[in-house]
Amino acid sequence: MPHTADTASAVASDASPLLSSSPSPPRILIIGAGSRGRAYAKAIARHTACVIAAVAEPIDYKRRKFARDLIEPPQREGHEQGDEAQHRSRQQFSDWQDFVAWEEQRRSRVDAGEQGWAEGVDAAFVCVLDEMHREVVEGLAPLGLHVMCEKPLATTLEDCVKIYEAMLGSDQETRWQERVFSIGHVLRYSPHNMLLRKLVREDRVVGDILSVEHTEPVGWWHFSHSYVRGNWRRESSTAPSLLTKSCHDIDFILWMMSEPAKEDEKIHKPAFVTSTGKLNYFRKARKPQAAGSATNCQSCPLEKDCTFSATKIYVERHLKSGNAKWPVKIVNPENEDVLINEGIEAAEKQLLKDLAEDYTPDTPDDEIRKRPWFGRCAWESDNDVCDDQCVTISWEDDPAANQFAKTAQFHMVAFTEKICERRGRIYGTEGEIEYDSTTIKVHNFATGKTETHHPELRGGGHGGGDDGLATQFVQAVAAVKDGRLGVEAAQRSFIGCTLEEVLQSHAMVFAAEEARRHRKVVDWPSWWQENVEARLRKKAANGHA
Repeated sequence: MPHTADTASAVASDASPLLSSSPSPPRILIIGAGSRGRAYAKAIARHTACVIAAVAEPIDYKRRKFARDLIEPPQREGHEQGDEAQHRSRQQFSDWQDFVAWEEQRRSRVDAGEQGWAEGVDAAFVCVLDEMHREVVEGLAPLGLHVMCEKPLATTLEDCVKIYEAMLGSDQETRWQERVFSIGHVLRYSPHNMLLRKLVREDRVVGDILSVEHTEPVGWWHFSHSYVRGNWRRESSTAPSLLTKSCHDIDFILWMMSEPAKEDEKIHKPAFVTSTGKLNYFRKARKPQAAGSATNCQSCPLEKDCTFSATKIYVERHLKSGNAKWPVKIVNPENEDVLINEGIEAAEKQLLKDLAEDYTPDTPDDEIRKRPWFGRCAWESDNDVCDDQCVTISWEDDPAANQFAKTAQFHMVAFTEKICERRGRIYGTEGEIEYDSTTIKVHNFATGKTETHHPELRGGGHGGGDDGLATQFVQAVAAVKDGRLGVEAAQRSFIGCTLEEVLQSHAMVFAAEEARRHRKVVDWPSWWQENVEARLRKKAANGHA
């Protein structure tokens, strides 16, 4: 679906008249009160008039803090259980299943005519661990809620397909008639990237695209935090880093080069994909000899001279600079409150205690894999995901649609100064574009002139993409709830992509991983037919599509 200038304007505005004038603003459930859940909740609290009605989170501290900070009116601690009035208007749930059970009971009681039960929720933001996405989305599907799922959609292609089927429901003829669906592909929704796409695809400032180079600089300490010591370090526990870190970069490339930008355009489908990459540096063979047998930074003789010292990263770089938010609070969510209430010395003591946690050769693998180890030596961790990877996607001529061959090259690299500040170049028949996270430079071959654009820099993560995505999703839900738009129209007008396109961009990541592992070039149309379409046809034949 095209992402229109009207949509871009709606994203760019700080307040939405569609929501401020709504007689019944959408009521929102946040599932997962971690960094992403809080980021989206803060975004919709800032920019919309929706109601953050409930939170589902298994960690008591995170759940209660979320409720105090973001749910109005705040629920008093100690009254979650045993109080019938509180029970009838629950705001906090220990997990998503707890919410589903309560919501089913609420609907049953309301249908029976029982009074006093609170209004339900209209939509849910699913911000749990990646490997839980399928079970949560499938569990919510029978409730008919609108869903925004954090990226990636799921950690396997099979689970992505199952989510696709669950959200479509049993009747293929009535797809999109019941609920809006969005994915955390936030790069589509920043003012910077929307202007970039408009310049390239609608205004055609460089003519026909010939090739694109796009880089995601993950950042030297960020990669060690999330993909060496953190939750996304093991492919068997989560997924390849190309999926968990860069699936929205692959989506960005397809959005820029494949998806129609105008109503009369056809999709230009890719022809081939290949990839190279590996775990290059963060492995035991690269461990400095001076570190000896140490497995934790606090017991390492090289710690004071080590670039990747956990003590340096979390204590020196962040906590002592007054930052107990991300990434410090990821080590222990209570560190932020310790700094505020007890001071820097107490916070440092607690953080060093957290970083001292380690495992031994006798620790069962199941225990090791189920949690992060943020003080672990970066070369002694159990990580196995790529820290450097390149993907090449090729398109062929489509004369009937007046579309021409082109190539996109993507590079995910861990060892950079910049932290997730994307950069790239777009080469066209009439000019060249250079972009980073703040500027877009357009050079015209004929005139020799370079024009520099400075897109609006909004607050929130991903250059305003977090806020833009959350706002657009809530606006779509509001339009459907108020009866101003049907689901399909709201999906097109506010979300700008369909569930099919979400599935396609994720499938491209899995195809690239197959190409990397087997050192081959993947024929995309054939791969899609064999790995996605065949599964959908099989399910349809069995009556489960």
